[in-house]
Amino acid sequence: MPASTGSGAVTRSTLRQQIADALRDEVLAGRLKPGQEFTVKEIAEQYGVSATPVREALVDLSAQGLLDADQHRGFRVREYSVRDFRGMIEARSLVIDGMFHALADRRKGYLRPDDPLVAPALAGVRRRGEEAQRAACAGDLTVLIGYDLRFWRELSALFGNPYLADFLHRLRVQTWVCTVQHLCRPVELRGRLWSGHTELVDALTRHDTAAARAIVAAYDTHSLALVERLAAG
Repeated sequence: MPASTGSGAVTRSTLRQQIADALRDEVLAGRLKPGQEFTVKEIAEQYGVSATPVREALVDLSAQGLLDADQHRGFRVREYSVRDFRGMIEARSLVIDGMFHALADRRKGYLRPDDPLVAPALAGVRRRGEEAQRAACAGDLTVLIGYDLRFWRELSALFGNPYLADFLHRLRVQTWVCTVQHLCRPVELRGRLWSGHTELVDALTRHDTAAARAIVAAYDTHSLALVERLAAG
């Protein structure tokens, strides 16, 4: 195996991730609109970088379901339908239910507040939930998305399966991309966004999986009803 030639590959990989993160944030903020088209050259010029890391970042976002690639026209922001959203909600709920099922197995020792490693992590998740709730109540969508994604990522990490955590994070990003396409319309969001994060943490800390399932089921129903109502105009 040839020896590493230095930091060039690492730098390009980091740049690739930075560009992907920046473009994902643009999509989640609604600044890149559904169906909006752009080329590798346009993005490279916008960020003042070479085409290679941009192309790699755009391919990554396409694999994550945020963009569609067209061999001749470049890339465009994927447009999601309400039917797509229903499918995402169903998939997301199945993953979360699997987490809760594992929690019910006491032998695995998940989310034990008396564990010196778990307690501070749970406290951190709860703080993320509090910030998400404040943003939801204020109708601040951009802040809510940031804290909500961190909340679920840190919560799922406590179940010790990085593959599950990564899959759930990808689903949650996709559902937010789909949701933003409707929520970025000129509507009043104050008090209309789900804000049950701390209730969920408290139920899981008590190992009350029945209550946790009920909270998530209410969340899914609320999210779907809101998107369907906004999509209907």
